[in-house]
Amino acid sequence: MILITHNHYDHLDGPALGVLWQRFQPKIITPLGNAAIIRRYGEIPVESVDWGDAVVLSPGLTAHCVPSAHWSARGVRDRCWALWCAFVLTGEQGAVYHVGDTAFRDGSLFSDVRSTFGAPELAILPIGAYEPRWFMQEQHMNPAESVRAFELCGAKHALGHHWATFHLTDEGVEQPRHDLQQALATAGIDTERFRAFLPGQVWERNNQ
Repeated sequence: MILITHNHYDHLDGPALGVLWQRFQPKIITPLGNAAIIRRYGEIPVESVDWGDAVVLSPGLTAHCVPSAHWSARGVRDRCWALWCAFVLTGEQGAVYHVGDTAFRDGSLFSDVRSTFGAPELAILPIGAYEPRWFMQEQHMNPAESVRAFELCGAKHALGHHWATFHLTDEGVEQPRHDLQQALATAGIDTERFRAFLPGQVWERNNQ
């Protein structure tokens, strides 16, 4: 399966999605309004969801579409024409909370996930593309805010993503990892519980 949180180019790569569909025919789930974009790259079946919707992926595994504080656009004239979201996967071994992109705002997004689904086993939280704050704070969390989100959702473990792949903003490529370590130390959280993951790394629950 492929879960697409929103249509920004660093999250929805149309040609890559077309290749994945041809090779594996995965189930593709994305918020409302994005199916038309995806179908530009082939006759690809897409399941569209709204905030609050749920899709049964297999017996005992469900994907829930939940809000994030972000926006969408593929060009200069289609801002917010399509929806954006985060996903919570629920199953017998607990929940996984995956946030594509979000601002922190008042933090209620994260406490709401805990109230609705319980404390996740794993949260996948963005830690990059956050400088300068006067501009980016309404769109992306910085590592300190991601640590606060981790605490509010109550996750046992977290993986930091949205860094070290595309250099999108003013902070250095390695700065998110450094700032995450500093934020965890300030909060008194073991660094093994929240790791800045690089592309290709693997996290195994049974080894934690």
